[in-house]
Amino acid sequence: MGFRKKNKSPPVLSHEFVIQNHADMVSCLAMIILLGLMFEVTAKFAIMFITVQYNVTQVLGEQKVRSTTSVVPQCLFPAVVLDERHEPVNFYQYGPKDVATVFFYLLIAVILHALIQEYILDKMNRRLHLSKTKHSKFNESGQLAAFYFFSFAWGCSILTAEDFATSPTFLWEGYPHTHMVFQVKFFYICQIAYWLHALPELYFQKIRKEDIPRQLYYICLYVVHITGAYILNLHRLGLVLLVPHYLVELLFHASRLFYFSDENKQKGFTLWALLFVIARLLTLTVSVLTFGFGLPRTENQGFSLAEGNFNVLTIRMTCLAAICLTQAWMMWKFINFQLKKWREHSQNQASKKKTVSPKNKPHKRDPGKGGSSNGVVKSEDKTSPRARKPKTLVG
Repeated sequence: MGFRKKNKSPPVLSHEFVIQNHADMVSCLAMIILLGLMFEVTAKFAIMFITVQYNVTQVLGEQKVRSTTSVVPQCLFPAVVLDERHEPVNFYQYGPKDVATVFFYLLIAVILHALIQEYILDKMNRRLHLSKTKHSKFNESGQLAAFYFFSFAWGCSILTAEDFATSPTFLWEGYPHTHMVFQVKFFYICQIAYWLHALPELYFQKIRKEDIPRQLYYICLYVVHITGAYILNLHRLGLVLLVPHYLVELLFHASRLFYFSDENKQKGFTLWALLFVIARLLTLTVSVLTFGFGLPRTENQGFSLAEGNFNVLTIRMTCLAAICLTQAWMMWKFINFQLKKWREHSQNQASKKKTVSPKNKPHKRDPGKGGSSNGVVKSEDKTSPRARKPKTLVG
């Protein structure tokens, strides 16, 4: 597909060859999977990679609605129609085959990453002429800003018809929430695939060694939290927490992109700092409300892998502790970041004051050492004649 222009051809299968041609190689692999749909022998394997698996069809009639309202409340998703017309509605569960689906969309994420880098970010970098450090951060913020914007818009579209403001109990009512509509399951599949694709991108993008630990931290945190919400049937809570978090992250990376284009544009960071604190408080409040008050009062208590029920005290406290520790770690990093910026600002102000301090102004020459004073030239010769006073005659 030719995503990048190569100046020279490195040895085949060398590190440089893989890095330069990784998008083409991944595209070929994805194309092979798609071609598998054309043949009857391979179609049943190829479709496992491409389509969402574990479809469950239910007929929602009058009697059926009464038996499934605990699983799918009427206010949950607009795709679920609860009426008396006996219409079949498709729901989805999760299972081992989802690994294949995640792998395929991981390949798609790598291809999209290369497209954004080649046709958008690289062209902007050539115009801005950034240093190597800023160049790496600009690419990181550009990729993440595009992903956060897409995920935030998608998450908002799912939650648009929700009645969360007046009925927040949908987070725990009817747990375990083993059934998902297509949009919710596909959203989680794409989220997991994207954050897993970020791991090989550390190699493909030649990330600096000093930046790798920082990026590994937040990539692993995303994978663990999103996968945990998906497996533990807490997709409702995960979706509600991800949407405001992605909005805050979108604002930060967009502000950083504007800052790299013009260092005077820093107002976005002030708004980001305010929303960051609000998002952390919102996350803690909703998590404590769900794990501390909601789930302990539901009817289905116990642990059952077959039913997808994980509503026991140990798991609830583990999930709540993981969320609280993550929020505390993020606040610690945020405070250190703000203190660092404040120190740098104070040092810059102090250095400016020193440059204009009156002590650094040039002194006037001592009038006793020659030179000029007030435009009058002083002689350095101490034997210069003095003006004599006129003598007065005494009579």
